[in-house]
Amino acid sequence: MKNIYFLASVILMLFVSSCTSVNVYSDYDKETDFTEFKTYAFYKKGIDKVEISDLDKKRILRAIEKELQLKGLVPSENPDLLVNIFTKSREKIDVYNNNYYGWYPWYYGYGYGFGGPGYGFGYTNVTSSTEGTLFIDLIDARKKELSWQGIGVGLLSYHKNIEKKEARINEFVNHIMTQYPPVLKE
Repeated sequence: MKNIYFLASVILMLFVSSCTSVNVYSDYDKETDFTEFKTYAFYKKGIDKVEISDLDKKRILRAIEKELQLKGLVPSENPDLLVNIFTKSREKIDVYNNNYYGWYPWYYGYGYGFGGPGYGFGYTNVTSSTEGTLFIDLIDARKKELSWQGIGVGLLSYHKNIEKKEARINEFVNHIMTQYPPVLKE
């Protein structure tokens, strides 16, 4: 019985740790030569339309700026790339119904017990969480066309602790930007 509880707790820990990850997707124009992009600027018109707090916008933009600079790009008044963001979120409701039917070991007191068919009383667990999606668009400034888009999807956590909130934003941006520049397969 202790082994079952141990196994259940290990599975729960793995599930909880997997919830903190960010699923990342990217798409790009195969005709684009990404080595030509050396400079960037933020696309203010598009960013102003994003419906999140200005503080979170600043956090996201700082994280993107850090990642782009690590990749060798520099800010410019006459950029090669325009950077735009878009966000969306949705509420997820998960219902877990744990009713037991079938073979069940019934135990009566110390040392007595037998196994047999039975019905175990279960429970229903309802949880809700917010799943967020962050889109990072890199637009070729000369052509005015989307060259690359990175998308990160993961659970959002509304922390009162600003450091944790900023760390989650940095995690989203870092995971997305690992996809840029795309590795072109020949």
